[in-house]
Amino acid sequence: MTSGSGDERYGGTVRRTVLPNGLRVVTEALPTVRSVSFGIWVGIGSRDETPRLAGASHFLEHLLFKGTRRRSAWDISAEIEAVGGDTNAFTAKEYTCYYARVLDTDLPLAVDVVCDMLSSSIVSGADLEVERQVILEEIAMHDDEPSDVVHDLFTTALYGDHPLGRPVIGTTESITAMNRDQVAGFYRRRYTPPQLVVSVAGNLDHDEVVRLVSAAFPDGPSSSPAPPRRGPAVRPAGGTLAVRPKDTEQAHLVLGVPALDRHDDRRFALGVLDQALGGGMSSRLFQEIRERRGLAYSVGSYDTQYADAGLFGIYAGCTPARAQDVLELMRIELDKVAADGLTDEEIRRGKGMWRGGTVLGLEDTYSRMSRNGKAQLVYGDVLPIDDVLARIDAVTAAEVHEIAAELFSGPATLSVVGPFGEGDFAGFDLRGPGGSVAEAARRVQPPSEGRS
Repeated sequence: MTSGSGDERYGGTVRRTVLPNGLRVVTEALPTVRSVSFGIWVGIGSRDETPRLAGASHFLEHLLFKGTRRRSAWDISAEIEAVGGDTNAFTAKEYTCYYARVLDTDLPLAVDVVCDMLSSSIVSGADLEVERQVILEEIAMHDDEPSDVVHDLFTTALYGDHPLGRPVIGTTESITAMNRDQVAGFYRRRYTPPQLVVSVAGNLDHDEVVRLVSAAFPDGPSSSPAPPRRGPAVRPAGGTLAVRPKDTEQAHLVLGVPALDRHDDRRFALGVLDQALGGGMSSRLFQEIRERRGLAYSVGSYDTQYADAGLFGIYAGCTPARAQDVLELMRIELDKVAADGLTDEEIRRGKGMWRGGTVLGLEDTYSRMSRNGKAQLVYGDVLPIDDVLARIDAVTAAEVHEIAAELFSGPATLSVVGPFGEGDFAGFDLRGPGGSVAEAARRVQPPSEGRS
């Protein structure tokens, strides 16, 4: 394979080279550190599976660590650990990432090991049977954690039969039924150079990284990188209730709505709204539900974006007896923001939280590698940090109010895990804001001053 073409810079020290087979190599030089994070991002995730192959991407993630034509599973881990490094992977709905973190002098080893895994794994039948049992144990462990289950339940309730509604890990039924030919075929068809982004951050030289990757990855036909994933907008109906009865000491609740996809420029206004409404201890939800009323230990909001869909959710964990009151307060705060927006102080604080979190979250090589790799995969470029901060600063109160009014005025979706049945929440209005906010607020008044 030749060394590559299509060199670009994304401001500062971020560079990209596209190899002749369509493989992208993105690096960020950080000469003041002594480490390097090397990752390969694959533009394939659980939404690319058929129902019969639900969980195949995650299954494959496990299997690529089990051995290649040159290395056993022990070799893969031992070679990296022998130099004090670590290697791991994760699967999401739209991508999978495999990475290693090592000292800068050991970058050639990391490149060789991870590229070998991605390009030359055996995916044997014997290894599949071993990892099948491991994944079934992982599913059982996940099902024992209600704070995880409630989020999967929410996305399934929101997206229904759409692939985004299926859990990344698959189901007991799909994992039990999957065979070696299916997983190996998924690997051969999907893990092609145009779908891959190599992202590297740390004390490195870009041209040397390109040379190492070119040498480690097999030759292939000339191609262009796969374009960022796009598609017709996914329009979930909303207004769905999903209750998973479980004998728990705490009720786990997610109340949310469909939101913006990652290509929508209004995502910056939504990010400020998310931070101010439920992003920290000073947020509205935390102050109102936990600090003022003591109704929950954990409460906050989150914003998830996909190529053609998105969601905004509020999570809380509370005693079952308080679940109705907590839900009423969630609905009240959404109605208030939809009607009135945020205050100038909340806007200022939301921007500050997001700005600071963005910069502070990039203080290590793994975070830089992750940001650059994901951005190149899902957007086709890497927006410089200063440009991101400028976009956050440019958000106005009117833009935040507009997006809140749009998202929070429609039907909501509710998922609950705890000692309940669906009938316990039949009276909760999921249709959107009504005229009963003041009445609902009176029903959940905070304790009077001086009450112990």
